[in-house]
Amino acid sequence: MNDKDLLLEQFVSCFEKLDEMTASRVLDPIAWEFAVGKSDELGRKRWQPIRVSTDPSCLDPIYATLPARFPPLFERLALSYRWADVDLQSHTLLANPRGSDLSRLFGQISKDPGLWEALIPAGYVRFGKGPDMDYDPVCFDIRSRRKNGDCRVVKIDHEEILCNNRVKVVAELAPGFEELVRRTIEFAKPS
Repeated sequence: MNDKDLLLEQFVSCFEKLDEMTASRVLDPIAWEFAVGKSDELGRKRWQPIRVSTDPSCLDPIYATLPARFPPLFERLALSYRWADVDLQSHTLLANPRGSDLSRLFGQISKDPGLWEALIPAGYVRFGKGPDMDYDPVCFDIRSRRKNGDCRVVKIDHEEILCNNRVKVVAELAPGFEELVRRTIEFAKPS
């Protein structure tokens, strides 16, 4: 196992430390796909991410639509794991649902046409949203791509897009996706 795979393993292991990871067949059918164990008194189960091996060519249809590639570590995450939406406290990582390809991941990224149509031309690729009930998109700022392929991670005001047709960055979450992963791992450590 190389350093990046170990980093991703640590990142994915943070999911259960930061999120309740509950699945409801009705309220969250994607999480239900990952459900394990017995149902609680409300009919919910816990869900778990799964490790997979996806051929890198499965990214080709996504890259044919996006203006740029994902940062390398996110690409490796998408090819190596499947998961439901997971709240990591500083952001919620959008689901990479089960499937033999990555079409359902693309569906999650592009499912809100109002955001999609504003973000992509402005140079932002959505891969998350704010924590808890915060709907602000969390995006890769592809205009800030560095030589190593990583790029800045920003949070954008969704109301500015939907009400004023304006893309407004409200926060930088990390200078790159790898740094966001490292910060999430640090945050999940017991204090």
